[in-house]
Amino acid sequence: MRTLGPKRLRIGLIVNPIAGIGGRYGLKGSDGEAFLKALARGAKPISPERARRFLISLNRDVIDEILVPPGIMGEDSIRGLSLPFRVINCVPRHKWPTEPSDTKTCSMMMKDKVDVLVFVGGDGTARDVLNAIDEELPVLGVPAGVKVYSSVFATSPEAAAGVITTCSETGCVLEEREVMDIDEEAFRQGRLVAKLYGYLLVPSAQGLVASSKEPTLGEEEEKKAIGETVAELMKKCILYILGPGTTVKAIADAIGVEKTLLGVDAVHNGKLVGKDLDEEGLLNLLKEYRRAVIVVSPIGGQGFLFGRGNQQISPKVIRTVLEKSGREGIMIVSTKGKLSKLKELLVDTGDPEIDRMLEGYYKAVIGYNRFMMVKVKAAF
Repeated sequence: MRTLGPKRLRIGLIVNPIAGIGGRYGLKGSDGEAFLKALARGAKPISPERARRFLISLNRDVIDEILVPPGIMGEDSIRGLSLPFRVINCVPRHKWPTEPSDTKTCSMMMKDKVDVLVFVGGDGTARDVLNAIDEELPVLGVPAGVKVYSSVFATSPEAAAGVITTCSETGCVLEEREVMDIDEEAFRQGRLVAKLYGYLLVPSAQGLVASSKEPTLGEEEEKKAIGETVAELMKKCILYILGPGTTVKAIADAIGVEKTLLGVDAVHNGKLVGKDLDEEGLLNLLKEYRRAVIVVSPIGGQGFLFGRGNQQISPKVIRTVLEKSGREGIMIVSTKGKLSKLKELLVDTGDPEIDRMLEGYYKAVIGYNRFMMVKVKAAF
């Protein structure tokens, strides 16, 4: 059995500045053309801020030193904080855009210099780290990607800092965790094609490191019943924002509209008024309607309600809906089997204030006229 700590830890930190950049634009990833499309629409990197949240939450007393790449891949996030750091010149300081090979190069250069490698990104970044170091070094992901199917990530930047503190103070067991990724082109066409690429050694910390996403299989009749119930509950003159997934698609089927399986759509008075919407499209629709409801289903296995795979429903969108409709503006739908495996549902929108606003108990639709109280908690 391999362990990490207890001792003051030397940490490597790598930030993938491209990770998650396409999320709020409904691009379902940040690879290839999606990255260029996101930039053309004014997208800004989100992962440096996620890295800074991780660093601010670190207990300085448990850190020996933090090694970072230059510029946007790490140095920019740590400068100005009272943390000991050293720059490893593994990439040109002003390189933009960065590439997967940069993550691999920096990972290999840090491999023999640190106790644990922390990376900020998504499943693609996890694959790059896997290709560079395999299981030679403990790693921990800070989630920043559009797709987070792998189980190598902490539940939030703050949770990642908590894992590091626990390992330093009391020690922690290292577990083999899956690195999963999906075919983004198939994903954009509404098909989910996932693949296991390998395993990384990850510190085990109950409630702080997420499980891998469960594939959605079976339970079709239960989903159909949920769809029929929500269709009956829908009221006139309210905008319904339908999140991704097969459970929510069952609602669209029940009211007779076409649903983008892995995108976000909008319905008003039984008619489709927006398809495969990004953040801007949702905000524009919300200007037109007095009340709105977001209908969303948690990710099986992980329990994330917002912040994983539905970043189009951004903090701005959620705040606007809450201002219009209060907590009744959030409708949770899920099969009972999925909820029974989850102690609580998590939110990680990228805005801690919104995450706190979403906390509390909600009545989830779990079948035909069947409901269950569920607890929603911020992931940090």
